[in-house]
Amino acid sequence: MNERTNGRTDGWMDGWQLTTRSSRFPPAARVPVLVSRPEDHSRASPRLPCWGRVGGREADGGRDPPSVRPLPGPYPAPAPPSPPRRWPPGRARPRATRGGAGTAPPSGPRAAGAGPPRRLPPGARAQPSPSNAPPAPPLPRPRRARPRAPAPSMAWPGGPALWLWVAGCGLLLLVGVLLASPRSRRARRTLRGLLMARSKRLLFRIGYSLYTRTWLGYLFYRQQLRRARNRYPKGHSRTQARLFNGVKVLPIPVLSDNYSYLIIDTQARLAVAVDPSDPQAVQASIEKEGVNLVAILCTHKHWDHSGGNRDLSRRHQDCRVYGSPQDGIPYLTHPLCHQDVVSVGRLQIRALATPGHTQGHLVYLLDGEPYKGPSCLFSGDLLFLSGCGRTFEGTAETMLSSLDTVLGLEDDTLLWPGHEYAEENLGFAGVVEPENLARERKMQWVQRQRMERKSTCPSTLGEERSYNPFLRTHCLVLQEALGPGPGPTGDDGYSRAQLLEKLRQLKDLHKSK
Repeated sequence: MNERTNGRTDGWMDGWQLTTRSSRFPPAARVPVLVSRPEDHSRASPRLPCWGRVGGREADGGRDPPSVRPLPGPYPAPAPPSPPRRWPPGRARPRATRGGAGTAPPSGPRAAGAGPPRRLPPGARAQPSPSNAPPAPPLPRPRRARPRAPAPSMAWPGGPALWLWVAGCGLLLLVGVLLASPRSRRARRTLRGLLMARSKRLLFRIGYSLYTRTWLGYLFYRQQLRRARNRYPKGHSRTQARLFNGVKVLPIPVLSDNYSYLIIDTQARLAVAVDPSDPQAVQASIEKEGVNLVAILCTHKHWDHSGGNRDLSRRHQDCRVYGSPQDGIPYLTHPLCHQDVVSVGRLQIRALATPGHTQGHLVYLLDGEPYKGPSCLFSGDLLFLSGCGRTFEGTAETMLSSLDTVLGLEDDTLLWPGHEYAEENLGFAGVVEPENLARERKMQWVQRQRMERKSTCPSTLGEERSYNPFLRTHCLVLQEALGPGPGPTGDDGYSRAQLLEKLRQLKDLHKSK
């Protein structure tokens, strides 16, 4: 019994098995052999011949048979071995491969690796050369076949996410070019109005995030600033300062419709700047008045209100920048909260939190008691003459609460808004409340002012209560004309918030026409 089998006979053919190993015959010869199991060596056991390949391991799946005994002849003649291949002198025989056993060893002067073996054409035989003949020159190496270029793939390089990102950036760039082009004012106004009217849409939210949170907003602001300086070298409006017993309020027209303000203590020669979006124009007014800038009051983070903080704070080393910490105001040094007071000389300025337009929007109330004059409200983008700001980062309920904060002030408080929107806002007020006589009188005065490019600020809170529809949501006239009626629980505040939201939507559509 073969030691490698260890007596295993499971899985073999019943009674007989083809041999897989023999050294008597050539590898390719097939001879009849008799294979029997160890336990079947009795005389009664039949012995049947079978054909198997000697030298391979085919019949038993790679296992050696337990016993092998060739049958008595006659045997088929084995195939004659092939004659060894003769190589010419001076040529080295190639190395043997796995199937090339029996090749001749290298000989001649090229056996030591003097060069690659010579390749003979098909059917040609090597001719012997004399021993003193020079070695044959080596044949040129065959050229390698160039790899074929892969077939063009239909898949997008980088994946579809990259191309979607590129398409989005291209769309935003196209919209930015359209908005910035000086030759497409009508298209720019229409597109801007449509975007503002749909402020909850995805495209506007993306554009707003890029404007407020990335350097793209600052670049857009710088472009607006250059265009406004070229178009209005002396400002978009002619303003006039107001003097109250040693306190001076000077409006400064900046950009295309913004207002910055200088609040000056004429005795101490100290000044406070409110929303200095154009540092060049504000610095020119400071030098003209001969005062020292000690504070900057920023209502919110938008670049058209905070773009000059960096230049002015660097130019005036003692200047402090005030604002809300929730708004991310650039170069903020002194954060303010609701009811905080900033004191500069005789100036007592109180900060009031009015979120809605932005999350951290503040308005500043200059107390008139120290100088025996009317109080002044610098409202930023919360309240305009006959209008209010859009709710970019808030709800209608939040904006209504902020407007009610302003409504609690006295009627003689002067309103200094952040934009020149008077004529447009009064036109919309005439649409929703056409029979308001106070609005008609104010509209006539504003038209005369704008024909001479004069500023329409300041207004008073008492006047605004009479014709500003955003401060009149409690009036029955507007509620009957536009209001949705009382809320599901009869809450008056619920219906006022709905009316304010509807007014805002109508105002945005009116501006886009």
